[in-house]
Amino acid sequence: MNIKDLLFKLSSLDAVGNITAASDFAYGILSKYTTAEKMDNLTVIGFLDGKNDYTLMLDAHIDQIAMVVTDIDENGFLTVGAAGGIDIRTLPSRSVLVHGKKTVPAVFCATPPHLTSGEESFENISEIKLDTSLGSNAKDIISVGDFVTFSGKCGELQNNLVFGRSFDDRAAVTCLLMLAEKLHGKKLPINVAFVLSDSEELGMRGVRTAAFRVNPSEAIAIDVSFGNGIGISDDECGTLSKGGMIGISPALSKEVSNKLIEVAKENEIPYQLEIMSSKTGTNADMISINREGVKTCTLSIPLRNMHSDTEILSLDDLESVCELLYRYIMAGGVLNA
Repeated sequence: MNIKDLLFKLSSLDAVGNITAASDFAYGILSKYTTAEKMDNLTVIGFLDGKNDYTLMLDAHIDQIAMVVTDIDENGFLTVGAAGGIDIRTLPSRSVLVHGKKTVPAVFCATPPHLTSGEESFENISEIKLDTSLGSNAKDIISVGDFVTFSGKCGELQNNLVFGRSFDDRAAVTCLLMLAEKLHGKKLPINVAFVLSDSEELGMRGVRTAAFRVNPSEAIAIDVSFGNGIGISDDECGTLSKGGMIGISPALSKEVSNKLIEVAKENEIPYQLEIMSSKTGTNADMISINREGVKTCTLSIPLRNMHSDTEILSLDDLESVCELLYRYIMAGGVLNA
């Protein structure tokens, strides 16, 4: 598989609520290389057996931020609510897809600057209406409760950077699918469970049941984190193209963090540290308190423009994250640390 093509394909598919396209696609790939299963939600799990009764769980959430239709007026304008952390600053004039009886393109309304006095600001997403152009026919196709997703396309920038929607967290899903292919047929020192979890954006709900199902000995949550750019200080972010960000936090296992650093150094794999003073805000927070507790760490991909439809990342970082996870697994995780 080509890492860029796989990322772009996953980005183009939706996975939210009852929309399962991305989850179904990922399951099709994972089932080629692992013993895969689907849970009742969008969550997909794939298992590879190793030599020991010791399981490393690798998690990446497959759901995405989205919106839900809450009202439809007689002129076909929609009111929506957020399903996840929507940045309302970016919405005016954005194009989206409304998933009704059929998929309908729509655009968030934007008042022409000629008709406003100063900058227009919004306190709630419900203040920005969606224009479907359907007029009075809108209610025949769209219902309250239908999902709305961004419709942005992927593209390439310079220096092996790419942009697109839902890279949070399809970038990590891409890494795990590439890793499953790379591990296929290898003699593994430990068991590996690949978890593509649902509803991280809605409170980390999917990984709770997935972690209970897997009951791992240790775990790594692969997600995105803040990448360097305008308006963010260096101590709050990672640098694109400098490798994955290994988490350091009181809420994480120092043993796993140290082993990831050791493996990266031994194999000359670029990496960065992500220092967090408390909880991580990722699925790691839920996995670590599963059952009797799980040794857990984070491995994050630096990302610009998070929670927008033009997120930016480095393909070099995806490659280095895949390689680090591969080497970590072949080293046996912290089983023999």
